[in-house]
Amino acid sequence: MKTTITVRRRNGGYVKGAAAVAGLALLALTACSPSSSDEDSSAGSSFTTREVTDGKTEFVVVTNPGDGPVLSYGKDSGVELLTEEVDGKEYAFKDMNGNGELDVWEDWREASEDRAADLAQHLSKEQIAGLMLFSSHERSPADGLTDAQKEYMAESRLRNVLNAGPNDVEANVTWSNQLQEYAEELATEDEPYVPVNFSSDPRSTAESGGNYNASGDISRWPSHLGLAATFDTDTMTAFAQAVSAEYRALGVGTALSPQIDLATDPRWLRVDGTFGENVELASAMATAYVDGFQTTVGSTGEDGWGDESVNAMIKHWAGDGPGEGGRESHTEAGKYGVYPGDNFDAHAEVFLGAMDAAAVMTAYSIALDGEGQPLGGGDRMGSAYDSYRTGLLRENFTGVVVTDWAVTAGGSTDPDAMIGTSWGADDMTVEDRHYAILKNGVDMFGGNNAVEPVLAAYDMWQADFEAGENDVDAQTRFEESGTRILTMLFQPGLYENAYLDLDESKAVVASEDKLDAGYQAQLDSVVMLKNDAGTIAAAEAGDWADKTVYIPRNFDTGQAGLFGPGEYSEGPGLTVEIAEEYFAKVVTDEAVEDADGKVTSYTAPDLSDVDLVLVGMDSPSSGAVFANSGHDETTGEWYPLSLQYRPYTADGENVRKVSISGDILADGTQENRSYFGNTSRTSNESDLDAFERAVAAVEASGKDIPVITVLKAKNPTVPAEFEAKSDAILVGFGVSDQALIETAIGLSEPQGRLPIGFPASMDAVEKQLEDVQEDTEPYVDAAGSSYAFGFGLNYAGPIEG
Repeated sequence: MKTTITVRRRNGGYVKGAAAVAGLALLALTACSPSSSDEDSSAGSSFTTREVTDGKTEFVVVTNPGDGPVLSYGKDSGVELLTEEVDGKEYAFKDMNGNGELDVWEDWREASEDRAADLAQHLSKEQIAGLMLFSSHERSPADGLTDAQKEYMAESRLRNVLNAGPNDVEANVTWSNQLQEYAEELATEDEPYVPVNFSSDPRSTAESGGNYNASGDISRWPSHLGLAATFDTDTMTAFAQAVSAEYRALGVGTALSPQIDLATDPRWLRVDGTFGENVELASAMATAYVDGFQTTVGSTGEDGWGDESVNAMIKHWAGDGPGEGGRESHTEAGKYGVYPGDNFDAHAEVFLGAMDAAAVMTAYSIALDGEGQPLGGGDRMGSAYDSYRTGLLRENFTGVVVTDWAVTAGGSTDPDAMIGTSWGADDMTVEDRHYAILKNGVDMFGGNNAVEPVLAAYDMWQADFEAGENDVDAQTRFEESGTRILTMLFQPGLYENAYLDLDESKAVVASEDKLDAGYQAQLDSVVMLKNDAGTIAAAEAGDWADKTVYIPRNFDTGQAGLFGPGEYSEGPGLTVEIAEEYFAKVVTDEAVEDADGKVTSYTAPDLSDVDLVLVGMDSPSSGAVFANSGHDETTGEWYPLSLQYRPYTADGENVRKVSISGDILADGTQENRSYFGNTSRTSNESDLDAFERAVAAVEASGKDIPVITVLKAKNPTVPAEFEAKSDAILVGFGVSDQALIETAIGLSEPQGRLPIGFPASMDAVEKQLEDVQEDTEPYVDAAGSSYAFGFGLNYAGPIEG
């Protein structure tokens, strides 16, 4: 089944500010006093200033009249203002190098690319090398500016910082302002000011909490797969606009998203981060995401950029989805992507439709064709090193290209790296890896805090230039990347206004309108696959106020990985406290535990007074992103990733006995990574036990109690294990338990549709090709409904595509 999505874009027509210049004057601010609000001040004929503090950092905020941007700088930074009168209004500009002149890069009326190109010429090679670094994960904003951060900012000139910490507004605002103040302090006559560009992976998915907005720390939305399940680009745009505003209020100027890999293998361990398997849907959602993040509503600035805009970084070029057997490329087990269906173009198409993004992140995987040869005649190396894929990208994209994290670490020459993903470049030195990546047209190194290898690459480049091997000298090549990277700082206005007003940030993050919009999107994304005899029907909240619900318990042993052993978790399949808001009583199982607190058995309650059974299940977990899943490094055994709960032994006729991918061994032969004959290692088989225990308890009661299966999905699931005994089936992709419960009891009519099909069996999964979309035989239930891409029910029946 195919679908065509019409992307709804906001109208453009943003006009660059007036350029007529009259009466240049230098204004030194010696005393700034609070003025009227920014909104009122912007209506005047001259800029105003006020002092602001977050309790740790003091800074000055300058409000320009009309459509002029807000400026900010540290109170003690020494920054002065330049003023210009245009059409009777006096505008302020920051003199960031103290030369008393309005340079092109200081003029906020100029195009970001022109400002960046002007400034790049004035940066030292050390500064540009520092700009090429994207920091490792910073997980504790509450610690404030640390000595380690001071060191990499001062010594490595690093300015792109990955914020992987919690959403606490005060902690993020104060930390952000401290780093911005320190960046100003580091500016010298020889090394111009460069603000900090904070980035973040997605942080708004609702599944991290039982209720609709988790702790209320930030607005909560469906996962990317859930947003795709709405089949509605307006919902995606609303998400992007709300979340980008929250990101900026937390100090984040660059989103390490969206992940737009085409999910062509249902086993892949990162399917939930994608927009599904359909090219048209994924492309439309990617475009709406990028447009929504990078455009501030109502902005009159260049191309719609404004103070709520965030750079979008699409990833992972050109699609990391077709890992052989569904294995994930973060670890050695999944470092190969395979294209037995010769379908690379479909994966690239999604990216090529979103080239308005500020940046692109490369993939980890080595791409092989169906014969096990490097795709397109390229290199048997990860995407950042592969001349074929990066060359194709550079033919179509002029923005910033960033490696995924740690691709220059690991291998035989860097054995002490905690995480290394230098697939295909393992025998290179760290310095050689940096040089090889720069030769491929890549601009930035993800997860790198040390500048020395980048400077070594500069010297290598220059030596090869002098030997006639490179067309341009090292400084020219570095300025090329420097211009691209600086554009990413100019576009969202970081050079104008890098500081955060704590009160304003608190008003933006988790505001009621954003919380409500996120919850509505959660409801809209829920997919109903089955609804026998109208089990789920429209109701009022009070209809269940005198009823009793049974929610079974289950456990997950977890998946051991790079960060330690598997984490055991246990409890009811849906949050009891949430269910208690709708039902008079919630009952669950009794458990027997061993000495370590692990459950050995469950006993279902008496269902004599139970009116409804809600079985909460996670999709089968047979692997994890950082778990080297699919390969037992102790025994050397390769094993299958599975989409069913019970153990799956891969001995069918469609299982490859010889893998497409594998390392080239010392004797010139290729390693065989086949898992034929081996068995899956699913950690949450207990979820299916819970379902079967509930069904048995209903049968034992002699009552006709509806059983609703509520599947919290990260991947497609083989429904054959639970469909027949379910009266209704709901699927949520990254949504809260509250949204699922409200849908199950009829308070919200399901509207979602499957963004990726649910397979008929594991044999059907084995038969499909890793790189081909919509080629898996879908499950068909007793009512004749095919759980293929695009299927979903509302109360009246199948939702029309």
